[in-house]
Amino acid sequence: MMRLFHQKSPRAGLSRLLLSLAMIGILPQASIAHSKGIYKTEAAALEQAKKLGCEGAHQNNGAWMPCRDEAELHRAQRKQ
Repeated sequence: MMRLFHQKSPRAGLSRLLLSLAMIGILPQASIAHSKGIYKTEAAALEQAKKLGCEGAHQNNGAWMPCRDEAELHRAQRKQ
């Protein structure tokens, strides 16, 4: 089977796939936020929140995401 992307990790491959699908209009832009905004630790999510210009972190399905909530995360990412 031919690989579409050279993958360093399964997560990197998923991120690239979601980004590609969103770019051609198959997936909504919110999918990009999820693929780029998921962290294993609260500290990593808080660090990313600073870079995005938002405050806090929140949990989603056991993973950490930057900003107080998803709506704020999406707003911050649209400004990038």
